[in-house]
Amino acid sequence: MQKKTRVLELFHPLIQMWFSEKYGLPTDAQKKSWPVIASGKNVLITAPTGSGKTLAAFLWALNRLITGAWPAGALRVLYVSPLKALNSDVKQNLLIPLNELKHTFFKEGSEFPDINVVTRSGDTPGSERQRMIRRPPEILITTPESLNLLLSSRKARHILNGICTVILDEIHAVVSGKRGSHLITAVDRLVLLAGDFQRVALSATIRPVEGIAEFVGGYRKRVRDGEYFYQKRDVSIIQSDDPKRFQVSVRLPDDASENVEEGSKWPLLVREFRSIIMKNRSTLFFVNTRRLAEKITRLINEEGTKQLAYSHHGSLSKEIRAAVERKLREGMLAAIIATSSLELGIDIGALDEVILIQTPPSVSSGIQRIGRAGHAVGQTSRGIIYPTHGMDFLEAAVMAESIMNGDIENAKPVVCPLDVLAQVIISMTGVMPRKTDELYGFLKSSYPFHTLSRLQFDLVLQMLTGRYADTRIRELRPRVYLDRIDNTVQGKEGVLLLIYHSGGTIPDRGYFGMRLQNSKEKIGELDEEFVWERSVGDTFSLGAQSWKITNIDYQNVEVIPWNDPVKLAPFWKAEKGRRDYHFFKKIGDFLERWNDKLESQEFNTELQHRYYLDERGVRELVRFLYRQKEATGVVLPHRHHVLVEHLSITVSKADTRQVIIHTLWGGRVNKPYALALSAAW
Repeated sequence: MQKKTRVLELFHPLIQMWFSEKYGLPTDAQKKSWPVIASGKNVLITAPTGSGKTLAAFLWALNRLITGAWPAGALRVLYVSPLKALNSDVKQNLLIPLNELKHTFFKEGSEFPDINVVTRSGDTPGSERQRMIRRPPEILITTPESLNLLLSSRKARHILNGICTVILDEIHAVVSGKRGSHLITAVDRLVLLAGDFQRVALSATIRPVEGIAEFVGGYRKRVRDGEYFYQKRDVSIIQSDDPKRFQVSVRLPDDASENVEEGSKWPLLVREFRSIIMKNRSTLFFVNTRRLAEKITRLINEEGTKQLAYSHHGSLSKEIRAAVERKLREGMLAAIIATSSLELGIDIGALDEVILIQTPPSVSSGIQRIGRAGHAVGQTSRGIIYPTHGMDFLEAAVMAESIMNGDIENAKPVVCPLDVLAQVIISMTGVMPRKTDELYGFLKSSYPFHTLSRLQFDLVLQMLTGRYADTRIRELRPRVYLDRIDNTVQGKEGVLLLIYHSGGTIPDRGYFGMRLQNSKEKIGELDEEFVWERSVGDTFSLGAQSWKITNIDYQNVEVIPWNDPVKLAPFWKAEKGRRDYHFFKKIGDFLERWNDKLESQEFNTELQHRYYLDERGVRELVRFLYRQKEATGVVLPHRHHVLVEHLSITVSKADTRQVIIHTLWGGRVNKPYALALSAAW
């Protein structure tokens, strides 16, 4: 016991007293992290949800601010997370301990510095942004996109000069995409302003930790005999030994018949969902698309007089999402139907149960979602997967086994994304001229561009100087000047507007704003294709409320509340994801292993005990696999058996042949393969 509490001696005595009274003993993640963080080393902390990672990252920084080791009056701590909603949550969760610590210090007659915590995102009003420039906060909470905008601002970037530590939360959510490349390049650009600082990255589910540590650390650029060389920054890896227990099952509603056709199961599923909601205090449902979130919300609510559930997804305004989160947290709402918008660590209070409607897109996503229940240290996270069709039962069985075994996908950072490179060059040269050799040398200090060749760099630079300006592509007109005599590149006048208006790596999906007719307050966003099919007077449901369209212009849809129930829910065409090879390989291995054993008792037993299906789920999956074998002959599709299926369909009185190739290779292979086949057809 004494060994576990000794780590608190690193902190100010009053901080020790506050922590012991509020939390008791540190968690395993905190106990391991604080000595390393206090030594000034860079850290990657991986630990289950609810293990105190955020406080592990912040408490030493608070200690430095409170004791005056980091003087107040300047920005010292930068926290970056991929979700704006999570940022607001973190701010509130920081203000509470700060106020408690302030009270503890005052009670003991000790001084306490003025520590300001500010959030900055795309939703931050201009007046607050200006106030932040005039009086920088000690702690800034922001997003990858807003950090890049700060670095691209001649007026605002000076507030970043005094940074001592950068905390990168939920790093697993961005590391495998271009958004992660954009983020870590921005973090490395901070070195040019503030010098080296401590990097603290947090993740609940990530693999391989060694590779992600290299991504977080990047490289120090050195010069020897006029030549650049690079040294990896050391990043200490902290992995919690606290076990995270899961209890996962795959179910079919009690009264579901094996013979009902696909699609007609919804009434039975919704009846079961209502039963689950009624027996719990709070239930969180996860779905894979915003359209399904709206559909399930409507179906659950339409059978009763009281609204049991609200939807929660990225196309609802932040005010509506915040209100839904608060209502569930305060016990005023029984259930939320959410997409990945609640997958990360936003505080919605204690949950009785997590329900996954259809199989999540990845194993790490499944672990994150089920981990929202039993969020506290030592608790078991319980979740149920409800598949909705035959293939979904197969995927759910493999997913349940993977979650229980913690068999998550490897995160693979994107290397040398040239579109991100173009943005970084414009941003860096837009605020001040740069020597091209020094610019190239700096870029190689960031992990995503460490292998960038000089040829690639020069070609992108030539594009930005207008090499292809005589083409019909308007966007390729000159963006920077290149002085070949001084070997200097500088952004053209007004070029930073490109970063302000269309920067980042989150694609513009062409959404229409949905606004109230009278106040013009934004309620959410609607897909442009959905809007094109609507007319004034049409009604639809969004966010557990019915709406009537009163006006449509080139960028907004104005609505008024509608009291009568409606059947139409919006759709968003751009929200479909794709699975990777890791998961499909597991499906292929499953099908290959059990191809000749569908009738065996061993298969039935394994489905119940290893893949966590109930008896009805076992019958449904076996039936689906039998039908598949009957349709294709002898062998199920798997990694050693690519199945090619020929279909004849009738469209507009013309016979059309369609070919479906069952590859089980994952989206990264299938998408370019499909494009290649389409081009060759």
